[in-house]
Amino acid sequence: MTDEIIADPSKRQFNDFSLSCLLDNVFKPTQDCKVCILTDFDDPKSMMKGHAYLEVEGFPVQKNAHKHFYENLRNGVMEELGMTGGEMYAYKCTNGSNLDIKDPCWDVEGNELSLDRDIYPNYDIILCITDWSATAPLTEKCKQFGFRGATLHGVNDIILNSGLAVNYDEVSADAECMRLALTNADSIEVDFTLEDGRVLTAWLGLGGQDAQKSHGLCRGKTPDVANLPAGEVYFVPEDARGQFPMKYEDGTLGVLEVVDRNIISSTLIEGNPATIEEHNQRLKDDPMTGTLGELGFGTQVLPVSGSDIQDEKILGTCHLATGRDDHLGGDIVPDMFKKHENSTHDDILFAPHKTPNFNISEVRMNRGSQQELIIENFRPSSYVLQAMSQ
Repeated sequence: MTDEIIADPSKRQFNDFSLSCLLDNVFKPTQDCKVCILTDFDDPKSMMKGHAYLEVEGFPVQKNAHKHFYENLRNGVMEELGMTGGEMYAYKCTNGSNLDIKDPCWDVEGNELSLDRDIYPNYDIILCITDWSATAPLTEKCKQFGFRGATLHGVNDIILNSGLAVNYDEVSADAECMRLALTNADSIEVDFTLEDGRVLTAWLGLGGQDAQKSHGLCRGKTPDVANLPAGEVYFVPEDARGQFPMKYEDGTLGVLEVVDRNIISSTLIEGNPATIEEHNQRLKDDPMTGTLGELGFGTQVLPVSGSDIQDEKILGTCHLATGRDDHLGGDIVPDMFKKHENSTHDDILFAPHKTPNFNISEVRMNRGSQQELIIENFRPSSYVLQAMSQ
């Protein structure tokens, strides 16, 4: 891994997307495994029947699921890998990241089925290709029913030809190198430099915990769910304080105040005051929505895809997440929220293309008496590069 490649991801060579290579690489072994695809619609019964969504404008993720996964499975990939099944089902959109999935689902004939009764117990590998991330609920279900799976929400052409066209043994090895470089950290400090020159610092207490990795390998018979594209090292914060900036979906910029691991308020930098007021009201009404549940660092050299599922895996970026973190080994579960629809896991990605209004000037790791620079100006430090070259 060289500075030249890191500076220009376009110089990295990716393989052409191959579903058989991806499934073999991620799930080995696949012989005798029964596989299916799950997707989501607001109206799953009518959209799924006869694959009606193929004739309707929109639904790019679902159409990619059909073209690159469903058709390929049935046109030789299952036979090549010794798999069976290949069915596709749809459930109702959760309309929130990692919200629990309602049980009814529909097949291509328009029949209503039950995920718990008809799908989870009867398939060995489940590919969840959706608009909304289902990693948390599917991780819970795989432990209950014993399947393996992958969540691939927001799949687009860039992801297909980069983040899903890599060797996941190499992704896993890179993630492990970075994991070892960061594991057992006592704390992480992140400095954000705003356009007006102000520097905000967020401190996250990690308590010396083992760092975890999302590395894309889901092999053997152990129930597990991979989040693809993979390639990150992450922690579940035990404590947090300080400030960090937030760019809202409408472009509004705010400063978030963090006390005891919780975002307690947002203050306007620029944009729509109503957006800030709405966030503050949500924090007041259901304080758990502001609890920090993850700190993550990308480990891969990838092009920007426009979808956070890949872009948060890019080396030199980091992300925080609010909300449920039980699927990461944390203690924030859906029952702790005032409203079910608030029990999401929402990533806040800091990356040059995503947050051009502020810079991650430094990220520092503290481990005992050791302090290491991890990121500087959205670039991995020499400490990280040396660790990942091992």
